[in-house]
Amino acid sequence: MDTLQGKTLFITGASRGIGKAIALRAARDGANVIIAAKTTEPDPRLPGTIYSAAEEIRAAGGNALPLAVDIREEEQVVAAIEKGVAEFGGIDILVNNASAISLSNAQSTSMKRFDLMMDINVRGTFLCAKHCIEHLQQSSNPHILTLSPPIDMNPKWFARHAAYTTSKYAMSMIVHGLAAQFSEDGIGVNALWPRTIIATAALNVALPGGAQYGRKPEIMADAAHRILTRDSRSTNGNFFIDEEVLRASGVTDFSDYLVTPGVEPMIDLFVEAGNG
Repeated sequence: MDTLQGKTLFITGASRGIGKAIALRAARDGANVIIAAKTTEPDPRLPGTIYSAAEEIRAAGGNALPLAVDIREEEQVVAAIEKGVAEFGGIDILVNNASAISLSNAQSTSMKRFDLMMDINVRGTFLCAKHCIEHLQQSSNPHILTLSPPIDMNPKWFARHAAYTTSKYAMSMIVHGLAAQFSEDGIGVNALWPRTIIATAALNVALPGGAQYGRKPEIMADAAHRILTRDSRSTNGNFFIDEEVLRASGVTDFSDYLVTPGVEPMIDLFVEAGNG
């Protein structure tokens, strides 16, 4: 299977950035996308709403259901899943994309920001998976794809931003757990992380000016597409890196993904420079 035609994806944070890019790639196949995100009104720092994303998805050839969802709130998640199932008949794929970031050290991380990262990154990932599973079990090729990194306990990944690292690694631990629990059920539970920084509005907020040294979100979307079109029973428990996924499928030229032509992209957090 090399297409997502007719498949239904529940994507958190799909109003912009990587989540929207994954949605648009699926839409080109004729997929159905449930957009589970908070933004209903434009934000000057973070452009894009669930409604503008839905318009782009439909224009790309897919079907879209924009739903205002705070993935920290169980009732909202459950209601969104129920509406998506009623609209499209089921859920085949969950993409845990929504995430909060603060690259701050212990003294600089407010407890409000700490709680936000733990609630969105960890609680939200677990919550969405917990309530999607019963529907994924009815799919012929079910996947859960979480955007979190391989776990590397080198202290350097914790020293400058212990709270953020802990939250992202906790997402990866959930991947480990769900992959083991559902290995016999045929649900492919995997993680995907970029080798380089990805140019998104959220990156520009966290790292002003950094986007020019990154790659476009489409590289993550193309890698996700290749994972999500694989047989779920033989694709489980992996911590994929976008460039490695694409290289394995024959891609050797990544220049089209560069934000700034000719500029070597910056290696992302949690990835060693020699990888890829």
